[in-house]
Formats: sequence, structure tokens, C-alpha cells
Amino acid sequence: MKVILTDFVPNLGDYGDEVVVADGYARNYLVPNNLALEATPANNRTFENNLKQRARKITKITSEAEAKKGQLESIGDLIFTRKSGDEGKLFGSVTNGDIEAALSAKGFVIDRRKIVLSGPIKSIGQHDVTVKIFKEVVGTIKVVVNDDKVDELVPEAIDAPSEDSGEVTTTDDTSKDGPAEAQ
Repeated sequence: MKVILTDFVPNLGDYGDEVVVADGYARNYLVPNNLALEATPANNRTFENNLKQRARKITKITSEAEAKKGQLESIGDLIFTRKSGDEGKLFGSVTNGDIEAALSAKGFVIDRRKIVLSGPIKSIGQHDVTVKIFKEVVGTIKVVVNDDKVDELVPEAIDAPSEDSGEVTTTDDTSKDGPAEAQ
């Protein structure tokens, strides 16, 4: 069956492409989800009339995507701390879901499926990650993965209260009133 795509469909085509697909795929998926129209003469005319409006809309979306790309690249490095072995291999990994969470924490909201990784990041170091914002608009961010042992090297004096504060810390589990109650 010949259909005219009304939106980008991965592995099939882009807006306006006339493609031949299986009848069931067109009737059960593409047409009900408004991803395609059956390629009839009436639909061809309607599609051509809407083409100019679509071109203006795409121009607007592309300019917004370029602005979003600038915002993405101004975020800076995303730093993750993970446990790793002696050889620098992570016990877990850094996935596109982790990167999405870190970006949203910095105020940049994007779908995790638009973060392109060839596979999960499983080693310590600096990695360049591609983010597909719109068709040809692609941004790059740096993901730095550190070993959690780096945190152990930080002096504990930073977290300890200063002597001038008057605070007293104890390592004893008992207080003035007696042993601490288990909850």
C-alpha cells in the first residue's frame, strides 16, 4: 500500500515521503496514529496545500532546536561518580537515563531516547555524548565518570565542625539519658 508520511517515522521515512508499506502496517499502525495518509489523489492535493504551512513550521522548530542546542552545550560537563575496579571498569554503568536525570537536574529537559549512546558507559574517564535534538540539529555534551575512591581522598576536615563553633561530636551511641532507642 502506498502512503504519504505525515511525520518522521524511524527506519521508514520523513514528512512528505511517499513509501510503500504492508497493508496491515498502514491500516493498523500508521494511519490510526496519524503518521501517514493513504496515497489517494485527494490526499495528495490536501498534502500539497499543507506543505507550505509545514515548511514554515519546520523552520520555526529548527530555530528553536538550534537555541536548545546552544543551551545544552552551555551546561558544561556532567559528572558522575561510580564504583569501579582497579582497571577503571565500572561495576555498573552510566546510561542515557542517568544522563537524562542529570540534565533535568540542571534545568534541561529532553527525552532519554534522544540521547545517543552506542552502549552504556562502563569505564572511568571523559566521554562525548551526542544528543539528537531535531532532525539535523545535534548537540554534544561531555560526560565525566569518576571513581568513588576519589571522594575518599578528600580530607575529612571539610565535613568536621570547626573548633570555634562550639559543637561537640561524639562517637558514643549513648546520650545523657541513656542508650539510644531503636526505632
